[in-house]
Amino acid sequence: MEWYLPVIWAALIGTAVIMYVILDGFDLGIGILFPFARNETERGQMMRSIAPFWDGNETWLVLGGGGLWVAFPKAYAVVMPALYLPVIVMLLSLVFRGVAFEFRTVSRSKTWLSVAFAAGSTLAAFAQGVILGGLVQGIPVKDGAYSGGSFDWATPFAFLCGLSLVAGYGLLGATWLVMKTEGAVAERARSQAKGLLLAVLVFMAAVSLWTPIMEPRIAARWFSLPNFYFLWPVPAVTALTAYLTWRWIEAGREVPPFLATIVLFLLGFLGLAISDFPYLVPPSLTVWDTAAAPASQIFMLLGTLFLLPIVLGYVGFIYWLFRGKVREGESYH
Repeated sequence: MEWYLPVIWAALIGTAVIMYVILDGFDLGIGILFPFARNETERGQMMRSIAPFWDGNETWLVLGGGGLWVAFPKAYAVVMPALYLPVIVMLLSLVFRGVAFEFRTVSRSKTWLSVAFAAGSTLAAFAQGVILGGLVQGIPVKDGAYSGGSFDWATPFAFLCGLSLVAGYGLLGATWLVMKTEGAVAERARSQAKGLLLAVLVFMAAVSLWTPIMEPRIAARWFSLPNFYFLWPVPAVTALTAYLTWRWIEAGREVPPFLATIVLFLLGFLGLAISDFPYLVPPSLTVWDTAAAPASQIFMLLGTLFLLPIVLGYVGFIYWLFRGKVREGESYH
């Protein structure tokens, strides 16, 4: 049991992260697209499409961060000093975004609150991408502690990952609007989705090429034999999914483009897992190196396994309850 407990926790944290990225990703994407709305009526319609969901979506961020702290305290103690600044920027951006979202409903002048909502969403997405890039490029560790500087994360690769996630969240938001709204907002979102899909593919290609060049261990994981024979379907399925997404957007479909965008994110996450597992702090600390005592993992696992179905049930119920489209003129009150 001691051997596979860290693997179970790694899977739980990975699930929480991908749930957060997908569910909070589309409402962050709404904020990224907010400046392109033509008037307050359209902005209200966009807000209404995410109003029942946005705060609950961030529950998964708590599970991911809390799970890392409890199950892998050594990794938490290394990652936080290494990425402290982008993490703080992300959290403050999410706070300002949340405040702006709620205060827009009671404020007479919504201009600055709209700016705060859009800026907070965009900056939070960029910071999350920078955090991801900082992890992928590796964190220097000496004697089990972070041995780098305060700005080691600030590299061109990390900034590229930040821009990539902004484009990805924008695509999620655009396809969400195609699915959940109608009228001018939905039509503009359909046009935006095509441009953002192309941007996402360019960024995915750039990151996928840069990563093995930057890290020989990742190149060996993907391109050595016989690994290549088993892993080539991942980029092939990604290309097919992108093609289908474009076709469905062009054909005027509503639900399939959003689902296909989710699949693109899942494939990207799978690629990251293939590249880095079992390293939790690349390139030196694995899930077993950083795991808490088995008794602590079991204690928290029992509570998590009890609460997780409740959270999933609540999420499913809310999305079912507020199914259907937000029509023109409907705003968040």
